Amino acid sequence: MSSPQPVLNEQGLARAEEMLQGLSAEMVAQLLAASSDVVLLLDKEGVILDLAFTGDDLIARGCEQWQGKAWIRTVTLESQPKVQALLKASDPQPSAWRHINHDLDDGSALPLAYSVVTVNPPSPGKGKAHVHRVAFGRDLRPQVAVQQRLVTAQLSMERDYWRLRQAETRYRLLFQLAPEPVIILDGALDKITEINPVAQALLGDKQGGSRQALSERLDATSLNTLRDMIEKLRGNGRADPVPVRLKDGQEFLASASQYREDQTPQFLLRLTAQTAASHPKLPSGNPWLGPFMEQAPDAVALTDLDGRVLAVNQAFVDLAQVGSPDLARGVLLDTWLGRSGVDLRVLLTNLRQHGTVRLFATQMRGELGSTAEVEISAATLQRGEDKCLGFTIRDMGRRLAPEARAPRELPRSASQMTELVGRMPLKDIVRETTDLIEQLCIEAALQLTHDNRASAAEMLGLSRQSLYIKLRRFGLVEGNADLPGDAGDDPRSP
Repeated sequence: MSSPQPVLNEQGLARAEEMLQGLSAEMVAQLLAASSDVVLLLDKEGVILDLAFTGDDLIARGCEQWQGKAWIRTVTLESQPKVQALLKASDPQPSAWRHINHDLDDGSALPLAYSVVTVNPPSPGKGKAHVHRVAFGRDLRPQVAVQQRLVTAQLSMERDYWRLRQAETRYRLLFQLAPEPVIILDGALDKITEINPVAQALLGDKQGGSRQALSERLDATSLNTLRDMIEKLRGNGRADPVPVRLKDGQEFLASASQYREDQTPQFLLRLTAQTAASHPKLPSGNPWLGPFMEQAPDAVALTDLDGRVLAVNQAFVDLAQVGSPDLARGVLLDTWLGRSGVDLRVLLTNLRQHGTVRLFATQMRGELGSTAEVEISAATLQRGEDKCLGFTIRDMGRRLAPEARAPRELPRSASQMTELVGRMPLKDIVRETTDLIEQLCIEAALQLTHDNRASAAEMLGLSRQSLYIKLRRFGLVEGNADLPGDAGDDPRSP
């Protein structure tokens, strides 16, 4: 790091002799100390005879110990040649500023910029006078900190740049290798921003020439349906997949996602070929089964093998607090189901292994913030090669409504305790179980001793004060009845 070299004319300050004549040594020392952050008075060998600092932080870091040492011994190895060059200069003019790092006791380096002025130089005809030098130092820590932040910012930008490049590479690879037609629209069907090779082949002409517009390849009904889906997606942020047909008779299921790029809405349109496996249907053995499921008081949901909703009834819409069955279609059932995010995986695993699940206890989370305790039964439905999963969800809120606890309630069974797993953290279950057992033991001791608390404390192996604290904690006393010496204690007890 270099700083501009100080420039003085031959006379120095124009009125220096007039203004500074007759100054005492003390005043000169004060001027020198105030001129820079660090001032070093050096002899001709470069030994620090005296020094001054403008900040107390340098003194606190042990810089006063430099006095009496050779200047070159206080700096780092790479700064020693710079110190030697400054000491060799005999010109009375100030030297160029040099960046020098000092070694500190804590192992860190103190960056300073020094300029050296030689005083009492040899005078022709008058013999050799004692050569002294004054080294003026500027604290470079603020500039070094700014430079370090700049370097850190540059490195961070470079890392972010390479991450973006890698993400773009992965996106390009997935986009080019996607087996389905994928089209990126710039806010409208007629503005195609990007298209993958499969979609390019789909929209190309018969001779493989230039690409046709998407509106030219769709029939009129499908074009209007697709425009309605885009407008719905633009307004609501969500739109159900719609079937579309090309003019050559090919049928696809069109689904779209919206995102923003440079404050402009963009749409990613994906076309999935219509196959029988794309839409698993419920086996139609009884014609009354479908209407019953639609009107059933329990929530019913049909999903694919990954748990993505295919159809739901009105009871499910009410329990999940979604606007309509169409808004639930295509969404993972895990969006509303489960306490810890693993319940759906447990259900799917059991359905794959056993085909059915009965009375699985969990919760339903409504989109408006409500929760309900539910029981789920599920089964795997198959018709030919098509498979789907059916779930019936029963609201258990009324059955699980809390009731007033009896004064002498029996402890929960092990099965009741295990039912709390997933509903509350383990530490809360252990704490609740411990408190329940402790309270029941205290109640039993009081009952056996006919409410003689001194005897109950002895029976439980507690001090009387500890027993009073626990009685107050569990609400087994009223007013000041828990204080020592109350009517419940045996007057002969200690």
